[in-house]
Amino acid sequence: MRKKVSIVGVVGVPACYGGLETLADYLVQHLSEGHELTVFCTKRSYSERPANYKNAELVYLSLKANGAQSVPYDIFSLLIGFFRGCQSQLVLGVGGAILFPFFKLFRSHKIIVNIDGLEWKREKWGSLAKFWFKFSEKLAVKFSDVVISDNRAIQDYVSDEYGVESVLIEYGGDHAKDIEIESDIAELYPFLYEDYSVNVCRVEPENNIHIVLEAFARMPSEKLVILGNWNNSNYGRKLKEKYQHHDNLILLPPIFDQHILGMIRSNCRIYVHPHSVGGTNPTLVEAMNTGLPIVGYDVIYNRETTENKALYFDSVESLVKIISEFNSEHGKNVGLNMLEIAKARYSWDIISKKYSDLF
Repeated sequence: MRKKVSIVGVVGVPACYGGLETLADYLVQHLSEGHELTVFCTKRSYSERPANYKNAELVYLSLKANGAQSVPYDIFSLLIGFFRGCQSQLVLGVGGAILFPFFKLFRSHKIIVNIDGLEWKREKWGSLAKFWFKFSEKLAVKFSDVVISDNRAIQDYVSDEYGVESVLIEYGGDHAKDIEIESDIAELYPFLYEDYSVNVCRVEPENNIHIVLEAFARMPSEKLVILGNWNNSNYGRKLKEKYQHHDNLILLPPIFDQHILGMIRSNCRIYVHPHSVGGTNPTLVEAMNTGLPIVGYDVIYNRETTENKALYFDSVESLVKIISEFNSEHGKNVGLNMLEIAKARYSWDIISKKYSDLF
């Protein structure tokens, strides 16, 4: 008999937003035949709302999955899943953790939470929001049946902070492929035929986009392409205004067409990963799966993900030094190391099997 499992805390599937949505999408693809899956989705992100996706049932809510509405969105999703008789609920994030003590009263109902990095550390949140996320994290760890950490550094944090042993399950990235340059796409993005570095990100302070832009602004011969949501914050708008007139800096909006995104990413010279908060970052493991040389921000999360075999910076000056001294032979060796690590750790077959065992 197939177990009834719900997935809570994402915008929805098919994936149209970020790493957690991609995780949910690939879990559906790999596990819907062996499990009776339900995925909760936000109505406003989907103009078409089919009742099923790859054998998983989709339930749409009117609330937004992000921002201030994310907490009630998760709470309503959890309650619906509970009253529908789901035996396990996979909660991606800690927004709905206020309900976990209630679920603890029911032994037949299993809560599995992926705490998804340390949300309360993000600079974009005010003091009240940071307090709420930290409080929710504490509830999630204390009252869930299983805690998932997506990075060994997060696993160590959970153990040190709460005395709880969490399960390490990272992200898959083998959906990212090498894609040859196509002439019609290159007409839109002529830099494809040049040497360039690339970063795919959300434009937020903890992702250190200001460091990367300033470093490349000092190296006019080095082309940089950044794909991000520039207009979603004052931080992003100010950076775009300051740097958009540099000839070597190409500031693109997000590209959701995976074919075009894959072409831009897989044909770059260097993948720059400046994220400093969170655990195992999906865009990083995607880049690793295409064998790109990685230049990452020097924090423990990135070192754990890349097994200390990438190149690391922590300032404008150190990034300038790495890029200016970079040579193709060294880059090739770094890229091969990244691909070897990715094949061993960051495939969806491996990740899905681990989640299936928990269900």
